[in-house]
Amino acid sequence: MEIRRIGSQSSSRGPAEWFTGTVRVDPLVATPDPARVVAAAVTFEPGARTAWHTHPLGQTLIVTAGCGRVQRWDGPIEEIRPGDVVWFAPGEKHWHGAAPTTAMTHIAVQERLDGKTVEWMEPVSDAQYSPA
Repeated sequence: MEIRRIGSQSSSRGPAEWFTGTVRVDPLVATPDPARVVAAAVTFEPGARTAWHTHPLGQTLIVTAGCGRVQRWDGPIEEIRPGDVVWFAPGEKHWHGAAPTTAMTHIAVQERLDGKTVEWMEPVSDAQYSPA
C-alpha cells in the first residue's frame, strides 16, 4: 500500500506546446509497471484548452468544477459540467478545456501503452474553439 499525502506532489504548469492559456496539472496517480493507470487533476483558466491529441488506450475525464468544452475531430463542441464523465476511445482525436468565461477542473484518467499515454498534435485554433 502507498499513501500519497496532500502536497507531496508538486503542481506544474501545462506546457505551451500542449496547451493554450493557463493550465495547472496536479498529479494524482502514476502506477508502477505492470499497472498502467495515470491520473491527474487538470485546471483550465477561462479560454484555456489542450491541443488536439489522442490516447493509445483511451481517456476518461471526470469534471469536478466549473464549465468546460470537449470536441472530437469532426464532431460538435459539447459543454461539460461538474459530475459529467467523458470517454474518448483509443486513438480518437480530441481536445478539452474551459469555457470562454469560466474555469474548469477535471480528473483525467488514461493508461500507458509502451510507456506512452498521449500523442500530442496541433493546437486548437481560436476559430475551432469559438466557431462563428
